[in-house]
Amino acid sequence: MAKNIKKFENKIILGDCLEIMRDIPDDSVEMTFADPPFNLKKKYNHYEDIKEKEEYLEWCNKWTSEMVRITKPSGSIFVHNIPRWLSHFAEHLNKIAYFRHWISWDSGGAPMGKTLLPNHYGILYYTKSKSYKDFKFYDIRYPHPRCRICKEFLKDYGGKKDQAHGFGPLLSDVWSDIHRIRHKKRRDEHPCQLPVPLLERLILISTDEGDIIFDPFIGTGTTAVAAKRLGRKYIGIDIDPQYIKITEKNLKQAKETKINGYYVSIYLGEIRTMRDRDFREILKNKHGDLKLLKKILSTKNVLKQH
Repeated sequence: MAKNIKKFENKIILGDCLEIMRDIPDDSVEMTFADPPFNLKKKYNHYEDIKEKEEYLEWCNKWTSEMVRITKPSGSIFVHNIPRWLSHFAEHLNKIAYFRHWISWDSGGAPMGKTLLPNHYGILYYTKSKSYKDFKFYDIRYPHPRCRICKEFLKDYGGKKDQAHGFGPLLSDVWSDIHRIRHKKRRDEHPCQLPVPLLERLILISTDEGDIIFDPFIGTGTTAVAAKRLGRKYIGIDIDPQYIKITEKNLKQAKETKINGYYVSIYLGEIRTMRDRDFREILKNKHGDLKLLKKILSTKNVLKQH
């Protein structure tokens, strides 16, 4: 019997990711994202986060291979982890997919003995197809860094601030504008919860409305929530029934985030990420709510240049 992706769409599934992934068809989802246990003795309810190095890497190679298999030719593969493990993951992924970027997420860290201060997590970005014309990619912008008090640009822009883009710069491979979830009131009961804007950014880079986003370690639902907010479908797996319950609760509360008909990433009342082409289309739409856009962008000059 042929495998059918429909039965997995918009489902959060309890179980072992390798067993479940084997039942997902080849070339069936647009984006795969994994934030696996880091093998650093974190306290999970149903997973022992301590393995011998070779055992851990062998396990990781299995699920990364499955991620590549189920990703469409037009799709993207993202893996989040610490640099120590990502270097090994890249060695394996280089054999079965095509490297695009090592995204450095500047998220702060703590001293760990005789080392440089570990101050970033990495996100490996691979595609299923080699040719740039065969996979989805969209130029992304993020807000200009501004003074919290006066709202003026923090960068000089070579004395040409008046010529700066109305929303913000094009995204690079170093992300310092999205922060870890530090406040307990915004955290779920999970040792390694990622912020929703981080996943929304990856989704906006690599997918379209209605595409399927897959996460084999869904945790408390960050990836699925981001997908729902941006009008995408999702498939999530986790081995912990408590995390499944939290994910389902978070999904019920998630609402789509649009400005004048275009999906954007909004957090704490501000746009964190939007596509370059969508920004231009929003401003061209004379029937849209430009006052709303101007308010959310928090800038006086957003409408003058466009």
